[in-house]
Amino acid sequence: MILSVGEILVDMIGVENSFTMYVGGAPFNVAVNAKRAGAPVSFLGKVGDDVAGRFLLDKIPQFNLDNPIILVDKKRNTTLAFVSHNKDGDRDFTFFRRDTADFQLSMKELDFDKVAPLKILNVGTLMLSEKKGRKFAKSLVEEGKKIGAKIAIDGNFRDDLYQNREERNTVLREFLLQADILKLSLDELLDFQNASSFEEAIDTIPFDKIIFITDGAKGSWVVVNKEYVFTSSQPVKAVDTTGAGDAYFGTALAYIHKLIEEEKPLTLENLQEVAKVANEAGCKAVLKKGAL
Repeated sequence: MILSVGEILVDMIGVENSFTMYVGGAPFNVAVNAKRAGAPVSFLGKVGDDVAGRFLLDKIPQFNLDNPIILVDKKRNTTLAFVSHNKDGDRDFTFFRRDTADFQLSMKELDFDKVAPLKILNVGTLMLSEKKGRKFAKSLVEEGKKIGAKIAIDGNFRDDLYQNREERNTVLREFLLQADILKLSLDELLDFQNASSFEEAIDTIPFDKIIFITDGAKGSWVVVNKEYVFTSSQPVKAVDTTGAGDAYFGTALAYIHKLIEEEKPLTLENLQEVAKVANEAGCKAVLKKGAL
């Protein structure tokens, strides 16, 4: 079983001056993509008792997750992410997220017996921008490690949720060090390591673990104990890149789950095959609007 924990929210994706509601939230997107790739997957998250929350609750059954735990906070609103594209075609995110529901989670709300045997625990990073969310995430990771689950984290840097870059890196570093499986974009890796090239960043990164590094339409690297290999992607005409990284990571986790189930080693060679399938999933994700 894969358990993904963290934000489920509404992506308000804009075209000119109009915004349309879509299901979003990186850990939920990862869960759905892992399920689509054939793994057993559950999800824990929280929404508000509002229009956006009811929109999400109505959509969730169509994704066929395994006993998802979607809690409703009666006092707080659902988190919104406004997504627009700048003149260069890159996405701009603005979060409506002041004391909203997504990070109001408690270990009392999670029964690990219901997601056994748990092989992979994917921890969302949006909650790490809040003190309460960090406290929960720390306990979550500790419990996951106790039962032998591999900890998976997508860095998902969101600068507007922190006071500055230094605070963001300090917060994320603590949790990235705890992960067994990491995903970062190349831009995130270079930013985090203050490096000018992939090779320089990998040579100095303090993480001795499995790392997937995505480079947009070009493809992705797999890094295992600082040995690495690049796998290119097939060119496609992108409509909306929202959720492409989540499609990649969810698919990668599903195939890693399969390797674990089959008791096959997580070698660079085996993980390159994982990256090939994950690249394909990322390419498919950009062909339509919305993360899912």
